[in-house]
Amino acid sequence: MKTRFKPKFNIKKGDLVVVVTGDDKDRTKPRKVLEVILDKSRVLVEGVNIITKHTKPSAQNTKGGIVKVEAPIAISNVMLWDAKAGAPTRVARQKQDGKVVRIAKKSGEVIK
Repeated sequence: MKTRFKPKFNIKKGDLVVVVTGDDKDRTKPRKVLEVILDKSRVLVEGVNIITKHTKPSAQNTKGGIVKVEAPIAISNVMLWDAKAGAPTRVARQKQDGKVVRIAKKSGEVIK
């Protein structure tokens, strides 16, 4: 991916999000974002898109075997969770005191 026009996403690592489409769809249960993969427009969400991975024995894992891990999902399949409204929300950006802050559209609160 070219670095000249980097995409700007409203979701960051550590945010609470809800999955709005796919097999793990649940608009009432907020989950934590573990990682944002910018070049592929994907996010790693806690407890979502669990896959089974077959691992060989190594120095860290001497037994090897079958491990269940989270796989990334498309960033368009998640929405930010608004704790005040208790629902998923869209995000606006505004400048406050020279810094760009994220604001929840539902409640108008600043997202930290």
